[in-house]
This record gives sequence, C-alpha cells and structure tokens, in this order.
Amino acid sequence: MTPAGPSPEVPAPDRTKSPQTAQPLPLPRRTLAGYALGSLVTGPFGTVPGLLLLPYLTDTLGVAAGVAGLLVLLPKAWDVLVNPVAGRISDRTGDRRPFLLGAGLLLAVLFVAMFAGPFRGAGPAGVYVAAAFLAAATAYAFFQVPYVAMPAELTDGYAERTRLMTWRVAVLALAILVSGALAPLVVDLGGGGRAGHRWSGAFVGALIVVGTLGVFFGTRTAESRTAPGAEPSWRGQLRIAATNVPFRGLLACWVVQAAGIGTMLAGVQYFADHVIVQKSGATFLFAAFVGPALLVMPLWTRVGARLGKLRALILASLLFAAGALGLLSAGHVPATVTYLVVALIGCGYAGQQVFALAMLPDCIAHDTARTGRRQAGVFTGLWTAGETLGLALGPGLFALVLQLFGYVPSSTGAAAAQDSTARLGILLGFTIVPAVLVGAAVLLLRRYED
Repeated sequence: MTPAGPSPEVPAPDRTKSPQTAQPLPLPRRTLAGYALGSLVTGPFGTVPGLLLLPYLTDTLGVAAGVAGLLVLLPKAWDVLVNPVAGRISDRTGDRRPFLLGAGLLLAVLFVAMFAGPFRGAGPAGVYVAAAFLAAATAYAFFQVPYVAMPAELTDGYAERTRLMTWRVAVLALAILVSGALAPLVVDLGGGGRAGHRWSGAFVGALIVVGTLGVFFGTRTAESRTAPGAEPSWRGQLRIAATNVPFRGLLACWVVQAAGIGTMLAGVQYFADHVIVQKSGATFLFAAFVGPALLVMPLWTRVGARLGKLRALILASLLFAAGALGLLSAGHVPATVTYLVVALIGCGYAGQQVFALAMLPDCIAHDTARTGRRQAGVFTGLWTAGETLGLALGPGLFALVLQLFGYVPSSTGAAAAQDSTARLGILLGFTIVPAVLVGAAVLLLRRYED
C-alpha cells in the first residue's frame, strides 16, 4: 500500500480477472491446496491447547482450576494487542509468505516447549507453561494474521473466495480431527502425565512444521495483489474497522461464538472423564465432532448458494446451539447417543467456519470498494485478535465454572475423583454456556447485508 495522502490510492492491477470478461479466473488447484495446508498450523494450535492445556495444568501439574484458567487466558489476551501489530507489519512489507515460514517454524518449536514440563511444583511449572504459551501465541499471531489476509488478495471473486474457504475448512476439519482426536491418545500411549504430554507436544509440533512448509511452497506461484505501504496505528485500525458496518457485526459474532467453542473445547477431557466416564472418551468425542464435518462440507456449500452466506451461518449456529443443549442428557443415555449428538454439533460447527471465513473477505472487499485502499491486514489483524480473545475466554469461563463448583485438582497425572456438585459444573460448562454464547451471537448480525 502507498502512504496515506491527499491523492486516493490506485489499486494494484487485478491479475485474477480475464481482460475479455472482467470475471475472476478460477484459482488453480495448487493454490487452493497450498493455501488450505496452512490449516495444519491453525487447526492444531487453535485446538490442542484449548483441549489439553487446562487439564494438563489441573490434573498433571496440580494447579488450582481458577489459577489455571488465568494462566491459559492471559497469554491469549496478550495476542489481542499483538495481532493488529502483525497485521500492520505484514501489510507494510507487501509479501506475507516469509511471515508464514518464519513464524510457523518458530511456533512448532515453542509448542513442543509448552509441554516439556521441566519444573516441579505447581507454581514454577504453571509459570513456565504460561511463559511458553505466551511466546507461542505471539509466534502464532505472525503466522495467522498474514494467512487470513491472503484470500482477499488472491481473488476478487465472491464465489471464488467461498471455494477457497471450502478447501481451507475441509483441511481445517481434518487437521482438527487428527490433532484433537490423536493428541489425547498420544498422551495415553506415552504413559500419561508429563511424559505423555511431551510426546503429544512433539506430535503436534511435527504437524505444524508440515503445514508451514506446505502453505509456503504451495502458494509460491500465486498472484498476490497487496502492495507495501504505511499502515495506521492500532487506534487508527479500530477507527477503520468501526466504519465497516458488515465487518463490525461479523467480528462481534465471531468473538462471542469463539468463546462458546473455546468453552466446549476446554471441557472435552473433563466431560469424558467425569460425565460419560469413557476410556479414551476425549478421542471419541473429537472424532464424533469433526468427522461428520468432512462429510457435510459440500452440503453446506449448496446451502450457502441457496440461502446466502448470512442465513446459512445463522442456521449452522442454531444447529450447534441445539446440539449443545441436547448434551444435557449425557450420563443418562447410552454413550452412542451422546456421540451422535456431538456429531450434530460438529455439523453446525463446520457451517459456522465455512460461512464466517467466507464472509470476512467480502467485508474486506466492501472496504476496498468504499475507500479504494487494500488494507486486508488491518481487518485480519483485528479478526484474529478477536478470535484469539474468544478462544482464550472459553477456557477461562470453563475454569471459572470448575472453581465455583468445587473441582479438585491433582498432580498425579490422573484426574481426582469429583463429587456430584463438581460433575454438575462440568456438565453445565460443557452444554449451557456454549449453547447460549453460540446461539445468541447471531443477534449481532442484524445489520449485516448478505
């Protein structure tokens, strides 16, 4: 981008359109697949810490639930400040791919460090995890922000952006399935406790390396239409976003729904151990949650084409919320029924991801048409900051529920026995809280025009 001045910015030539038809050309499969491979970075980092970190702190390191919630929340809250900075820097350079490579490889190393567990005692061990998580979250910001900004710069096509997001979310669902289902299993196979978590950290770190190299080399021939320039301050970015009404509503919805998803994610291990009481239950819950998402992705694409992205997002959100309420019966029905309900939630989650992520580039394109400026990094920096905050609030909310209902921590590597009050807290935190957050968030989309 060029620095702000009295003359309007001249947009860069659009190489994604045919000169005869002025219609966006289809993105090549290499670009679609290469971009989608970045989900092997975003999926595991967005999933596994929310899944394993809170129970790792409470049931392996012996940290009290309330303190553990703060240790998970604060490093992520820091990213609210870092993500817009990452957006400004990546916009200024004009080339986002080097950020993907450097930040992705650093993130892999730091993820392994998070679960290394070199210190004994709840205090030192908890502080170490928080520090490692803070560093990892910072590295992730410099991967995620440029990565999310790329679709608006790869194509101007409304439908083509949906196609790109469909590929991305399909790989994202697979990445979440592999990392979320297998990470707890690797912990068990590695002997549980500290040793098992070290093996799990190494496993996820390897996935992140694969995703980093895949997206970097897979998009090397793609045409990017960003141009370097000076970007506004963090406060200036907020002012820019505030003038974009569709983005404002979509971002608010995304943050609240991320908090609901993060709450459910944080409760998976506790729900498996204390409500349905199933061996390797966390693995089966994740398989039930994400597996169907891979199957319904083409269906959601057709639903979006018929209803529009906005109505499809609302439908997917309400499906998620209804399924979460249906889990109130868990513990009183066969485990198979519970897994089927979780599969219903996973179908709703798939739709949420497809349409929210497809609507974001539309909001960016709306701003470009209105102002004549390409500033995708501004919006994606705020977007990922909001997502990070929501996903951080989720475990914090769940930890608060655990604390209020008297959850007992353990330093043995195995969950301590809990009384009926603590088990009720786990159930409510896993069902009611996510249902209310995800369902009610659609009210924030009132001023969004499809």
